[in-house]
Amino acid sequence: MRVRFLKAAFAALCLFCATPAAAQFNIGKAASGAVKAGRALTLSDADMANYVREYVKWMDEHNQVCPEDNPYTIRLRKLTDGLTSVEGIPLNFKVYYVTDVNAFACPDGSIRVFSSLMDVMSDDQLRGVIGHEIGHIAHKDSKKRFRTALLTSALKDGIASTGGRASALSDSQLGDLGQALLNASYSKKQESKADEYGYEFLKENGKNPWAIALSFERLKQLEEEAGYKQDSKWQQMFSSHPDLDKRIKKMSRMAKNDGFERPTQVIPPKPVIVKKEEPVVNTQTTVQQTEKPQQRPHVRATSKKRTHAKRTQARPANKKSTPAKRRIYTKKTSR
Repeated sequence: MRVRFLKAAFAALCLFCATPAAAQFNIGKAASGAVKAGRALTLSDADMANYVREYVKWMDEHNQVCPEDNPYTIRLRKLTDGLTSVEGIPLNFKVYYVTDVNAFACPDGSIRVFSSLMDVMSDDQLRGVIGHEIGHIAHKDSKKRFRTALLTSALKDGIASTGGRASALSDSQLGDLGQALLNASYSKKQESKADEYGYEFLKENGKNPWAIALSFERLKQLEEEAGYKQDSKWQQMFSSHPDLDKRIKKMSRMAKNDGFERPTQVIPPKPVIVKKEEPVVNTQTTVQQTEKPQQRPHVRATSKKRTHAKRTQARPANKKSTPAKRRIYTKKTSR
Protein backbone atom coordinates (compact mmCIF):
# COMPACT_ATOMS: atom_id res chain seq x y z
CA MET A 1 0.00 0.00 0.00
CA ARG A 2 2.90 2.31 0.86
CA VAL A 3 4.44 1.64 -2.57
CA ARG A 4 1.16 2.47 -4.35
CA PHE A 5 0.89 5.72 -2.38
CA LEU A 6 4.46 6.76 -3.28
CA LYS A 7 3.83 6.01 -6.96
CA ALA A 8 0.64 8.08 -6.96
CA ALA A 9 2.38 10.96 -5.22
CA PHE A 10 5.27 10.83 -7.69
CA ALA A 11 2.86 10.83 -10.65
CA ALA A 12 1.00 13.82 -9.26
CA LEU A 13 4.28 15.66 -8.72
CA CYS A 14 5.37 14.98 -12.29
CA LEU A 15 2.02 16.19 -13.62
CA PHE A 16 2.25 19.44 -11.65
CA CYS A 17 5.85 20.06 -12.73
CA ALA A 18 4.86 19.45 -16.36
CA THR A 19 2.13 22.08 -16.13
CA PRO A 20 3.18 25.40 -17.73
CA ALA A 21 3.71 28.33 -15.36
CA ALA A 22 0.78 30.23 -16.87
CA ALA A 23 -1.53 27.30 -16.28
CA GLN A 24 -0.35 27.05 -12.67
CA PHE A 25 -1.17 30.74 -12.22
CA ASN A 26 -4.65 30.18 -13.62
CA ILE A 27 -5.16 27.33 -11.19
CA GLY A 28 -4.24 29.69 -8.37
CA LYS A 29 -6.70 32.29 -9.60
CA ALA A 30 -9.45 29.71 -9.92
CA ALA A 31 -8.78 28.47 -6.40
CA SER A 32 -8.89 32.02 -5.08
CA GLY A 33 -12.18 32.59 -6.87
CA ALA A 34 -13.62 29.39 -5.48
CA VAL A 35 -12.75 30.49 -1.95
CA LYS A 36 -14.43 33.86 -2.44
CA ALA A 37 -17.47 32.34 -4.12
CA GLY A 38 -17.79 29.80 -1.34
CA ARG A 39 -17.64 32.56 1.25
CA ALA A 40 -20.32 34.53 -0.62
CA LEU A 41 -22.57 31.48 -0.53
CA THR A 42 -22.31 31.39 3.26
CA LEU A 43 -22.49 35.10 4.05
CA SER A 44 -23.26 35.74 7.69
CA ASP A 45 -25.27 38.71 8.92
CA ALA A 46 -22.02 40.24 10.16
CA ASP A 47 -20.46 39.85 6.69
CA MET A 48 -23.51 41.44 5.08
CA ALA A 49 -23.47 44.34 7.52
CA ASN A 50 -19.81 45.05 6.74
CA TYR A 51 -20.35 44.91 2.98
CA VAL A 52 -23.43 47.14 3.15
CA ARG A 53 -21.54 49.65 5.29
CA GLU A 54 -18.68 49.69 2.76
CA TYR A 55 -21.07 50.18 -0.14
CA VAL A 56 -23.09 53.01 1.43
CA LYS A 57 -19.90 54.81 2.46
CA TRP A 58 -18.50 54.42 -1.07
CA MET A 59 -21.68 55.74 -2.70
CA ASP A 60 -21.86 58.73 -0.36
CA GLU A 61 -18.23 59.58 -1.08
CA HIS A 62 -18.60 59.31 -4.86
CA ASN A 63 -21.83 61.27 -5.28
CA GLN A 64 -22.84 64.82 -4.47
CA VAL A 65 -24.57 64.66 -1.09
CA CYS A 66 -26.64 67.74 -0.26
CA PRO A 67 -25.55 69.31 3.05
CA GLU A 68 -27.84 69.93 6.00
CA ASP A 69 -28.71 73.51 5.02
CA ASN A 70 -29.53 72.69 1.39
CA PRO A 71 -33.20 73.16 0.32
CA TYR A 72 -33.44 69.54 -0.83
CA THR A 73 -32.16 68.23 2.50
CA ILE A 74 -34.45 70.54 4.45
CA ARG A 75 -37.44 69.32 2.47
CA LEU A 76 -36.52 65.65 2.89
CA ARG A 77 -35.96 66.16 6.61
CA LYS A 78 -39.50 67.53 6.96
CA LEU A 79 -40.94 64.62 4.97
CA THR A 80 -39.14 62.01 7.09
CA ASP A 81 -39.56 63.66 10.48
CA GLY A 82 -40.29 60.95 13.04
CA LEU A 83 -39.15 58.07 10.82
CA THR A 84 -36.44 56.56 12.98
CA SER A 85 -36.57 52.81 12.40
CA VAL A 86 -38.43 49.90 10.81
CA GLU A 87 -38.39 46.34 12.14
CA GLY A 88 -35.60 47.34 14.52
CA ILE A 89 -33.44 48.74 11.69
CA PRO A 90 -32.46 52.42 12.15
CA LEU A 91 -33.29 54.61 9.16
CA ASN A 92 -31.13 57.37 7.72
CA PHE A 93 -31.87 59.62 4.74
CA LYS A 94 -29.74 61.68 2.36
CA VAL A 95 -30.25 63.49 -0.94
CA TYR A 96 -27.97 62.90 -3.94
CA TYR A 97 -27.70 66.02 -6.10
CA VAL A 98 -27.85 64.18 -9.45
CA THR A 99 -29.80 64.32 -12.70
CA ASP A 100 -31.09 60.74 -12.46
CA VAL A 101 -34.67 60.28 -11.26
CA ASN A 102 -34.66 57.55 -8.63
CA ALA A 103 -34.37 56.51 -4.99
CA PHE A 104 -32.97 53.38 -3.39
CA ALA A 105 -32.85 51.62 -0.04
CA CYS A 106 -30.09 49.52 1.51
CA PRO A 107 -30.43 46.69 4.05
CA ASP A 108 -28.90 48.81 6.83
CA GLY A 109 -31.74 51.35 6.62
CA SER A 110 -29.94 53.85 4.40
CA ILE A 111 -32.35 55.52 1.97
CA ARG A 112 -31.02 57.82 -0.72
CA VAL A 113 -33.39 60.09 -2.64
CA PHE A 114 -32.23 61.77 -5.86
CA SER A 115 -32.81 65.52 -6.15
CA SER A 116 -34.27 65.19 -9.66
CA LEU A 117 -36.96 62.87 -8.30
CA MET A 118 -37.82 65.55 -5.74
CA ASP A 119 -38.08 68.08 -8.59
CA VAL A 120 -40.97 66.24 -10.25
CA MET A 121 -43.04 65.05 -7.30
CA SER A 122 -45.22 66.61 -4.62
CA ASP A 123 -44.54 66.06 -0.93
CA ASP A 124 -47.17 63.33 -0.57
CA GLN A 125 -45.95 61.58 -3.72
CA LEU A 126 -42.44 61.58 -2.29
CA ARG A 127 -43.79 60.21 0.98
CA GLY A 128 -45.33 57.37 -1.02
CA VAL A 129 -41.99 56.64 -2.70
CA ILE A 130 -40.19 56.75 0.65
CA GLY A 131 -42.80 54.43 2.16
CA HIS A 132 -42.29 52.08 -0.78
CA GLU A 133 -38.52 52.00 -0.16
CA ILE A 134 -39.04 51.44 3.57
CA GLY A 135 -41.25 48.52 2.59
CA HIS A 136 -38.35 46.90 0.74
CA ILE A 137 -36.28 47.17 3.94
CA ALA A 138 -39.07 45.84 6.17
CA HIS A 139 -39.69 42.87 3.85
CA LYS A 140 -35.94 42.11 3.55
CA ASP A 141 -36.12 42.63 -0.22
CA SER A 142 -33.15 44.99 -0.21
CA LYS A 143 -31.12 42.48 1.80
CA LYS A 144 -31.89 39.67 -0.64
CA ARG A 145 -31.08 41.84 -3.65
CA PHE A 146 -27.85 43.04 -2.06
CA ARG A 147 -26.80 39.48 -1.30
CA THR A 148 -27.54 38.38 -4.87
CA ALA A 149 -25.56 41.29 -6.33
CA LEU A 150 -22.68 40.59 -3.96
CA LEU A 151 -22.68 36.91 -4.85
CA THR A 152 -22.57 37.76 -8.54
CA SER A 153 -19.75 40.20 -7.93
CA ALA A 154 -17.81 37.62 -5.92
CA LEU A 155 -18.19 34.98 -8.61
CA LYS A 156 -17.19 37.39 -11.35
CA ASP A 157 -14.21 38.57 -9.35
CA GLY A 158 -13.26 35.01 -8.54
CA ILE A 159 -12.79 34.15 -12.19
CA ALA A 160 -10.34 36.96 -12.80
CA SER A 161 -8.95 37.56 -9.33
CA THR A 162 -5.41 36.96 -8.22
CA GLY A 163 -6.51 36.73 -4.62
CA GLY A 164 -7.29 39.11 -1.79
CA ARG A 165 -9.30 39.13 1.40
CA ALA A 166 -12.98 38.37 0.95
CA SER A 167 -13.82 40.61 3.89
CA ALA A 168 -12.90 43.82 2.04
CA LEU A 169 -14.14 45.01 -1.35
CA SER A 170 -11.88 46.90 -3.72
CA ASP A 171 -12.90 50.14 -5.37
CA SER A 172 -13.53 48.25 -8.60
CA GLN A 173 -15.69 45.67 -6.86
CA LEU A 174 -17.72 48.39 -5.16
CA GLY A 175 -18.26 50.01 -8.55
CA ASP A 176 -19.48 46.72 -10.01
CA LEU A 177 -21.73 46.19 -7.02
CA GLY A 178 -23.17 49.70 -7.30
CA GLN A 179 -23.93 49.23 -10.98
CA ALA A 180 -25.60 45.88 -10.35
CA LEU A 181 -27.74 47.24 -7.53
CA LEU A 182 -28.85 50.40 -9.31
CA ASN A 183 -29.86 48.47 -12.44
CA ALA A 184 -31.44 45.52 -10.65
CA SER A 185 -35.19 44.97 -10.54
CA TYR A 186 -37.22 43.58 -7.70
CA SER A 187 -39.64 40.79 -8.50
CA LYS A 188 -43.26 41.66 -9.30
CA LYS A 189 -44.33 40.21 -5.98
CA GLN A 190 -41.75 42.25 -4.07
CA GLU A 191 -42.78 45.44 -5.86
CA SER A 192 -46.45 44.74 -5.23
CA LYS A 193 -45.87 44.21 -1.51
CA ALA A 194 -43.74 47.37 -1.30
CA ASP A 195 -46.50 49.32 -3.08
CA GLU A 196 -49.00 48.08 -0.51
CA TYR A 197 -46.61 49.04 2.28
CA GLY A 198 -46.25 52.54 0.83
CA TYR A 199 -50.03 52.81 0.53
CA GLU A 200 -50.58 51.86 4.18
CA PHE A 201 -47.66 54.09 5.17
CA LEU A 202 -49.47 57.10 3.71
CA LYS A 203 -52.73 56.18 5.46
CA GLU A 204 -51.03 55.70 8.82
CA ASN A 205 -49.41 59.13 8.51
CA GLY A 206 -52.73 60.83 7.73
CA LYS A 207 -52.03 61.32 4.02
CA ASN A 208 -54.18 60.56 1.00
CA PRO A 209 -52.93 57.19 -0.34
CA TRP A 210 -53.88 58.27 -3.85
CA ALA A 211 -50.44 59.88 -3.83
CA ILE A 212 -48.65 56.62 -4.57
CA ALA A 213 -50.79 56.01 -7.66
CA LEU A 214 -50.16 59.60 -8.75
CA SER A 215 -46.42 59.14 -8.28
CA PHE A 216 -46.54 56.21 -10.71
CA GLU A 217 -48.63 58.27 -13.13
CA ARG A 218 -46.01 61.00 -12.95
CA LEU A 219 -43.25 58.53 -13.76
CA LYS A 220 -45.24 57.17 -16.69
CA GLN A 221 -45.75 60.71 -17.98
CA LEU A 222 -42.03 61.38 -17.76
CA GLU A 223 -41.32 58.08 -19.51
CA GLU A 224 -43.56 59.06 -22.42
CA GLU A 225 -42.05 62.54 -22.63
CA ALA A 226 -38.52 61.15 -22.61
CA GLY A 227 -39.32 58.48 -25.18
CA TYR A 228 -37.42 55.99 -23.01
CA LYS A 229 -34.06 56.78 -24.55
CA GLN A 230 -31.31 54.36 -23.66
CA ASP A 231 -29.11 57.18 -22.39
CA SER A 232 -31.98 58.98 -20.69
CA LYS A 233 -31.70 60.03 -17.07
CA TRP A 234 -35.13 58.36 -16.61
CA GLN A 235 -33.95 54.96 -17.84
CA GLN A 236 -32.79 53.71 -14.46
CA MET A 237 -36.09 54.42 -12.74
CA PHE A 238 -38.17 52.83 -15.51
CA SER A 239 -36.01 49.72 -15.84
CA SER A 240 -36.03 49.08 -12.09
CA HIS A 241 -39.75 49.85 -11.64
CA PRO A 242 -41.64 47.98 -14.39
CA ASP A 243 -45.38 47.37 -14.91
CA LEU A 244 -46.41 50.92 -14.08
CA ASP A 245 -49.84 50.56 -15.70
CA LYS A 246 -50.80 47.57 -13.56
CA ARG A 247 -49.50 49.21 -10.41
CA ILE A 248 -51.36 52.44 -11.13
CA LYS A 249 -54.62 50.51 -11.56
CA LYS A 250 -54.10 48.53 -8.36
CA MET A 251 -53.24 51.55 -6.18
CA SER A 252 -56.11 53.57 -7.71
CA ARG A 253 -58.56 50.75 -7.05
CA MET A 254 -57.43 50.45 -3.43
CA ALA A 255 -57.82 54.20 -2.87
CA LYS A 256 -61.30 54.22 -4.42
CA ASN A 257 -62.41 51.23 -2.37
CA ASP A 258 -61.20 52.96 0.79
CA GLY A 259 -63.27 56.03 -0.08
CA PHE A 260 -60.43 58.46 -0.79
CA GLU A 261 -60.93 61.26 -3.30
CA ARG A 262 -58.41 61.61 -6.09
CA PRO A 263 -56.45 64.87 -5.64
CA THR A 264 -55.20 67.11 -8.43
CA GLN A 265 -51.71 66.38 -9.68
CA VAL A 266 -49.37 68.97 -8.22
CA ILE A 267 -45.86 69.44 -9.56
CA PRO A 268 -43.72 71.27 -6.99
CA PRO A 269 -41.47 74.16 -7.97
CA LYS A 270 -37.79 73.35 -8.01
CA PRO A 271 -35.88 74.57 -4.95
CA VAL A 272 -34.18 77.91 -5.54
CA ILE A 273 -30.47 77.40 -4.99
CA VAL A 274 -28.71 80.76 -5.01
CA LYS A 275 -25.60 80.89 -7.12
CA LYS A 276 -22.30 81.96 -5.61
CA GLU A 277 -23.02 79.88 -2.52
CA GLU A 278 -20.85 77.16 -1.09
CA PRO A 279 -21.09 73.97 -3.18
CA VAL A 280 -23.61 71.37 -2.09
CA VAL A 281 -20.92 68.80 -1.51
CA ASN A 282 -17.72 68.51 0.42
CA THR A 283 -14.73 69.51 -1.70
CA GLN A 284 -13.23 66.07 -1.08
CA THR A 285 -16.06 64.36 -2.93
CA THR A 286 -14.96 63.05 -6.32
CA VAL A 287 -17.60 62.94 -9.03
CA GLN A 288 -16.93 62.65 -12.73
CA GLN A 289 -18.60 64.90 -15.33
CA THR A 290 -21.17 62.91 -17.27
CA GLU A 291 -23.30 64.98 -19.62
CA LYS A 292 -20.83 67.59 -20.96
CA PRO A 293 -17.31 67.19 -22.33
CA GLN A 294 -14.78 67.57 -19.55
CA GLN A 295 -13.13 70.98 -19.42
CA ARG A 296 -10.02 72.09 -17.64
CA PRO A 297 -10.89 73.64 -14.29
CA HIS A 298 -10.00 77.18 -15.38
CA VAL A 299 -11.62 76.98 -18.83
CA ARG A 300 -15.34 77.51 -19.46
CA ALA A 301 -17.16 76.36 -22.61
CA THR A 302 -18.42 79.85 -23.46
CA SER A 303 -17.73 82.77 -25.76
CA LYS A 304 -14.81 85.14 -25.19
CA LYS A 305 -17.18 88.08 -24.87
CA ARG A 306 -19.17 86.44 -22.12
CA THR A 307 -16.03 85.27 -20.37
CA HIS A 308 -14.69 88.82 -20.37
CA ALA A 309 -17.96 90.12 -18.95
CA LYS A 310 -17.83 87.58 -16.16
CA ARG A 311 -14.30 88.64 -15.26
CA THR A 312 -15.37 92.23 -14.81
CA GLN A 313 -18.02 91.31 -12.25
CA ALA A 314 -17.09 91.57 -8.62
CA ARG A 315 -16.98 88.22 -6.87
CA PRO A 316 -17.64 87.78 -3.16
CA ALA A 317 -14.60 86.60 -1.26
CA ASN A 318 -14.33 82.90 -0.43
CA LYS A 319 -17.45 82.00 -2.45
CA LYS A 320 -17.80 79.21 -5.02
CA SER A 321 -20.47 78.54 -7.62
CA THR A 322 -22.94 75.73 -7.01
CA PRO A 323 -21.81 72.70 -9.05
CA ALA A 324 -24.07 71.38 -11.78
CA LYS A 325 -26.07 68.21 -11.31
CA ARG A 326 -24.44 65.10 -12.69
CA ARG A 327 -25.41 61.49 -13.30
CA ILE A 328 -25.41 59.06 -10.40
CA TYR A 329 -21.89 57.70 -10.02
CA THR A 330 -20.78 54.10 -10.20
CA LYS A 331 -17.72 52.76 -11.97
CA LYS A 332 -19.75 51.66 -15.00
CA THR A 333 -21.86 54.84 -15.32
CA SER A 334 -19.01 57.33 -15.01
CA ARG A 335 -18.49 59.11 -18.29
